[in-house]
Amino acid sequence: MDERNLDDQDCAAPSGEPAAPREGVGHLRLVVAPAPQGKAQPPAPPLVSFNRHELTTILGLYGRKVAAGEWRDYAIDFGKQRAVFSVFRRTSEIPLYRIEKDPGLARKQGAYAVVAAGGLVLKRGADLARVLAVLDKNMRLVRG
Repeated sequence: MDERNLDDQDCAAPSGEPAAPREGVGHLRLVVAPAPQGKAQPPAPPLVSFNRHELTTILGLYGRKVAAGEWRDYAIDFGKQRAVFSVFRRTSEIPLYRIEKDPGLARKQGAYAVVAAGGLVLKRGADLARVLAVLDKNMRLVRG
């Protein structure tokens, strides 16, 4: 550290001549701290997101469902571990379905999943088009 002692006599008056010493004023010490040279922070891990092909597939299904009047709104969330495309019937409700991409599960169960509002996994797999097929089927009333 760089330390300098400043006396009252070291200070100049506004006119340029040394200032007269004042009573009761001691020595001032100016301490100049070195700039911190800590380790650089590692970059934040990238967020998981949908690529253009995946979004085209998802938005194609979304467009068909909007045209049929079944869906009205969506939300996309990107996180460090997964990306989620949520589908809503009304904006103020909880999502009807969540289309999730979790690369951590790609080798185990498949990176893609369709999850219903209650948390039930409707379909999981490695091929997005096959996973989304569970939502694209026309539902029929079955009487028993």
